[in-house]
Amino acid sequence: MSAVHGRALWHGLALATIGSVAFSAKAIIIKLAYRHGVDAVTLIMYRMLFALPIFALMAWWASRGKPPLTRRDWWSVVGLGFSGYYLASFLDFAGLSYISASLERLILYLNPTLVLLWGLVLYKRRIHPLQMVGMAVSYLGVLVVFGHELGIQGTDAALGALLVFLSAVTYSVYLIFSGELVQRLGSLRLVGLATGVACLLCLAQFLVLRPLSAALVAPEVLWLSLLNATLCTAMPVLLVMMAIERIGAGMAAQAGMVGPMSTILMGVLVLGEPFTAWIAAGTALVIAGIYIFSRAVRQPAAA
Repeated sequence: MSAVHGRALWHGLALATIGSVAFSAKAIIIKLAYRHGVDAVTLIMYRMLFALPIFALMAWWASRGKPPLTRRDWWSVVGLGFSGYYLASFLDFAGLSYISASLERLILYLNPTLVLLWGLVLYKRRIHPLQMVGMAVSYLGVLVVFGHELGIQGTDAALGALLVFLSAVTYSVYLIFSGELVQRLGSLRLVGLATGVACLLCLAQFLVLRPLSAALVAPEVLWLSLLNATLCTAMPVLLVMMAIERIGAGMAAQAGMVGPMSTILMGVLVLGEPFTAWIAAGTALVIAGIYIFSRAVRQPAAA
């Protein structure tokens, strides 16, 4: 029995790790595509165009035998799709045109702390002292890397960091408000529907803001977008869900700590981004802070 449990544990950790690394590769692929002269509106349109059939199939599969959505459910799905996948994705794509993949991943890694802050503001949830310590350490780490990049990129780094941070904020809105809907619809069905909404919004955005001639891009952009839609968008969602089924959300999140390190490593090897002592120190602080933060979640809040 213990051997079976051990295999399930290692399989779950492997799934969570691979999913985290695949998702982290998204920033690398986006940066590679930008080298071919494409803009954020066109690039995200192609990513969502290729991802739409996958998530439509996912929504259909998860909806089999389930009751249809009510009008309220549909409005909730549209709102969550707009915030959590359309707006968050577009802001992230736009921000990556100004900052390094390493800084982008570290900023997005602050998501759990933003969810906690929303809980404090909206629901008056208490914050454990260790969570406050973890948050402080993590934000200090981001500031270390941001300060280093600001000295190199100037105001572009400030704009890019702001856009990516707003992406993290909008995604945290999705996380804080999706809980009730996940219970009713199931995570796979909700992700498929909400991401499908986001895909349609990105396609509509392109049609409104760009002429059709803007869709003529280098073949490399098309292949990179296809890779982004499959390897870095749909596959990580499925892998992480499978991991959570085997080892739980907490342990899956711990395995996800490999994400920032994998992004930095790929940034150095694939993009030629520099790896300095400032980046190493900032990354160590962010990972340590999130680790402290996640450990505090398992402890009872102070009375």
